[in-house]
Amino acid sequence: MELSLRRLRMLRELHRRGTVTAAAAALHYTTSAVSQQLALLERDVGATLFVRHGRRVQLTDVGLVLAEHAEEILRSVERATTALERTQDGVTARLIGGVWASVASSLLPRALTLLAAEYPGIEVRTKELAPEDTAGAVQVGTLDFSFVIDYSNYPMPWDPELSRVVIAVERLHAVMPPGSEPANTTSLADLAEYPWVLAGPNSHFGRAVRSACQHSGFEPRINHEVGEQATALAMVAAGLGVTLVSDLGLTLRPPGIEVVALTDPLMRTISIAHRGADAQRRPLQLVIDAVRTAAAAQGLAVSSPSEEQTAMPDYSPD
Repeated sequence: MELSLRRLRMLRELHRRGTVTAAAAALHYTTSAVSQQLALLERDVGATLFVRHGRRVQLTDVGLVLAEHAEEILRSVERATTALERTQDGVTARLIGGVWASVASSLLPRALTLLAAEYPGIEVRTKELAPEDTAGAVQVGTLDFSFVIDYSNYPMPWDPELSRVVIAVERLHAVMPPGSEPANTTSLADLAEYPWVLAGPNSHFGRAVRSACQHSGFEPRINHEVGEQATALAMVAAGLGVTLVSDLGLTLRPPGIEVVALTDPLMRTISIAHRGADAQRRPLQLVIDAVRTAAAAQGLAVSSPSEEQTAMPDYSPD
């Protein structure tokens, strides 16, 4: 009997999440693809691994035994990968990282250039995901690491099995249409009468900005709900409203828009998340070091290097 690691990972997620749809979403596959692979796993084993009860599934006794061993097998593979990397004379590895637009367009290129110059044997591939999805993809094993964010007024929930290293701290700025002639600084309350261009309430950024506006005494009037910061900036440039943008997001700004500092600062922390078991992987640590160096070169370094964190930071609203 030969067992596919990919199929074992799917079975593990099915056991954790209870539905094929939820397992597929966690692994970033289609539902049909996961169903097909699980059917092939049942063929490999020669037994029924789960039964359906409406939308949910329940593992059979055989499925539970295999899921338990799948957890051990997948963890052993991770440990073996780390051990092999340690024994190699040169540093070689292929890592997959989760990114989003402003990180991919500004911070990452500089970091990967630095990394390639000194450690050409480390290959980094990336997948663009919503910031809300990157940590989950690391937890289930489809990514080796991911960039994650926390806002000073809205920290994200955290999986205690993951570790993270703080890379940079950014400010958010108000962005206004050309010709607005704003003052050098503005408060969020001063923007209450403007139409807004903002991400939806299901996004971490959208929730953080809405919460900050509510804390300032108003509900933003959102005329245009868009997910990408570059799109929001283009709409502001067209005179369709105001928005907030991070330091990294400023690299995407079109000409003519007005960028104004907030008198009531809203900050966000960028970290790299990885599985706790991978903390000693040298290639991963070298990637983290390169990203830290790139962040420092852009003026976004933290005041002191952060240690690995396994719990959510203690933030207080501004």
